[in-house]
Amino acid sequence: MENFVLIGVFVLLGMLFRRLEAFPKDSAQTLNMFALYVSLPALILLKVPQIALSGEIVTAAVVPWGMLLLSVAAVFAAARFWRWDRATVGVLLLVVPLGNTSFLGVPMIQAFFGAAGLPYLIIYDQLGTMIIMVTYGSFVLALYGKEGSVKLSAMVRKMLFFPPSIALMAGIAARGWPYPERLAQVLHNVSLTLVPVVMTAIGMQMRLRLPRRVMGPLSFGLAMKLLLAPLSALAVCRLAGLTGMVVDVSVLEAAMPPMVTAGALAVVAGMEADLAVAMIGIGIILSFGTLPAIYWLTRLIP
Repeated sequence: MENFVLIGVFVLLGMLFRRLEAFPKDSAQTLNMFALYVSLPALILLKVPQIALSGEIVTAAVVPWGMLLLSVAAVFAAARFWRWDRATVGVLLLVVPLGNTSFLGVPMIQAFFGAAGLPYLIIYDQLGTMIIMVTYGSFVLALYGKEGSVKLSAMVRKMLFFPPSIALMAGIAARGWPYPERLAQVLHNVSLTLVPVVMTAIGMQMRLRLPRRVMGPLSFGLAMKLLLAPLSALAVCRLAGLTGMVVDVSVLEAAMPPMVTAGALAVVAGMEADLAVAMIGIGIILSFGTLPAIYWLTRLIP
């Protein structure tokens, strides 16, 4: 509970800082870049060598792909029923399957499961969310966005040279060679900056924009992303007899609100901008209530 309260404090600070003239308008972007290039790679470098290679980690890698299939089927069915336009469908196809599994995921998983849950988060994020973003995400952006807005080759190149991806490969290569004590301590200290930096940036970026025309797709998209998808993952895992922290972390990762980057790319690609922005902002706000509820259900249903 203390960790969860701390997260809320940093979000509130971010919302306050956004209103102060002392903070430039691009402060949130600067904080995000610091987290992306420094804090998150340090955490990955620290935790990846600690991941025990076993059959259970397959769950963390498979769940995000299952959520992708479920989300795509649900969006197409809803779009056909309500006859949503192409720009709206494109946004939902992009932001419903792709969650904020790293930036928001790290502080939330750490709050609920402690440091022991972070290795499973890394598997879910790097082998699930990131690869889905580069492959499936590029396809959606190219198909539903402005012509030539995204090139698959550019996205693949960006992923390969993405700081967290480089940290992942370096961490895998370092398995079997324990870090010197001083290096491990440095990585630990740097990784501790992730939560305050990310949550402050999220507070700075929160916006409430609710044009009436997006209310229907917005309600469906958030219900699917925050509730239906993770509950489906929980039900399938339990019916299959899968339990343990790896399952619970994967379910909570599936419950994360839409990825900020996916929403931003949808806007750049010329899709329904108001819907994309609302999915991100409202999704983050609602997740402070839905994530504890999903976590409680993982405890309630053994």
